[in-house]
Amino acid sequence: MSTVTEEAAVQLRVVQMEGLAVLKIIKHCEEFAPALVTGQLLGLDVGSVLEVTNCFPFPIREDDEEADADGANYQLEMMRCLREVNVDNNTVGWYQSCLLGSFQTVELIETFMNYQENIRRCVCIVYDPSRSSQGVLALKALKLTDSFMDLYRNNGLTGEKLREKKLSWVDIFEEIPIKVSNSALVSAFMKELEAESPVSQCDFDRLKLSTAPFMERNLEFMIGCMDGLSSEQNKFQYYYRNLGRQQSQQQAWLQKRRQENMSRKAAGEEPLPEEDPSNPIFKPLPEPSRLEGYLVTNQISSYCNHINGVAGQSFNRLYLMKALQED
Repeated sequence: MSTVTEEAAVQLRVVQMEGLAVLKIIKHCEEFAPALVTGQLLGLDVGSVLEVTNCFPFPIREDDEEADADGANYQLEMMRCLREVNVDNNTVGWYQSCLLGSFQTVELIETFMNYQENIRRCVCIVYDPSRSSQGVLALKALKLTDSFMDLYRNNGLTGEKLREKKLSWVDIFEEIPIKVSNSALVSAFMKELEAESPVSQCDFDRLKLSTAPFMERNLEFMIGCMDGLSSEQNKFQYYYRNLGRQQSQQQAWLQKRRQENMSRKAAGEEPLPEEDPSNPIFKPLPEPSRLEGYLVTNQISSYCNHINGVAGQSFNRLYLMKALQED
């Protein structure tokens, strides 16, 4: 029992990924882009380090019960085959692709909760091919925070519970640092493969001045999220209007009942109760969940960071070109 408690107290500090697993993820996501794909992560959970040593893709399938059963059988068969060839077959999470960082969805949270039922510590590796085309390796390791998972399990994503736990929209996901490691043999082999030319095509690609398509898509997605956030705010405005109307009706009913009781008391009759659970106006109104609003706010923040980063790099390139033309 003490060992389990001790292991639970160890926090996940870093995700150590084999270079082969990173290349497999990138290859799978790039081949099917812009379609979204996913796959299984395999490795070991060692103390504060989660080692990802291998992975395999999930087949693209239709959303029906038969396809889900086939997918589960496929995963079991793949893990059995990997075990037979002495490859790590312990599931430590999954990976998925996304478009311009749009991964913060309810489906992702539900997948996390499903994995958490069997795997104490799991991560999701998110790869963004569109951002990687801009010269940035858009690879993230994410996990849900413990405080958010507790509230989500107990359906406590209401304003009162969130204020009580001091949980804001930035406390849903936790990003874990990624460390890419290779064996000495692989590192030596990669050194042999390096080109002798000091300048590669990738270096020239970084000097492209056109960022209009990337900026345009980010702005389009952000406008869509702003519309979604406005819809969520309208839901809460509607809820608070109904709540205020119900409280007014309760006060009016209570005042009327008190006047009636005063008349009954003067007539020597028993007073009536001041609460009537069968009355519809005393039925509590369900408060909408804050989850969608939090996720949309998170997504807007992500788009703003993308635009800020790309704009800063574009200004640097433009100043560089201006200096070269002046010379």
